[in-house]
Amino acid sequence: MNLQVQEHNHPHILLLQIGNTFCKLPGGRLKPGENEIEGLKRKLSSKLAANSPSLQPDWQIGECVAMWWRPNFETTMYPYCPPHITKPKECKKLFVVHLSEREYFAVPKNLKLLAVPLFELYDNVQRYGPVISTIPQQLSRFQYNMIQQ
Repeated sequence: MNLQVQEHNHPHILLLQIGNTFCKLPGGRLKPGENEIEGLKRKLSSKLAANSPSLQPDWQIGECVAMWWRPNFETTMYPYCPPHITKPKECKKLFVVHLSEREYFAVPKNLKLLAVPLFELYDNVQRYGPVISTIPQQLSRFQYNMIQQ
């Protein structure tokens, strides 16, 4: 999942930071038989939504921009499913999530919510890992029109 915000006329991706090092995208695993869009909304609400019903975000799930495959129990994920794998262990999908102009988030105490600019993610596998560091390439097919307020 990919939450985008605009800051200083440049797109940023919202990431959850665990401790002072590890970053991850908001989201999680689906329940058996669960629709991926509804499951994503459920995970976003459970991880980031405030407890107040009046502050619940209206999650607008956009298109899937990338799929990553884990063929077996190794940690490596690939941007394709290897042809010899018939039942991959995991498929991770990255969706664009459109946010309204203002949103309220409730972040668990053990996490930090970071807005990371695309230029910092680009080619930065050492810090963000192979999936998050390719988000700028995945989003390069989109044209962004920044609106000044």
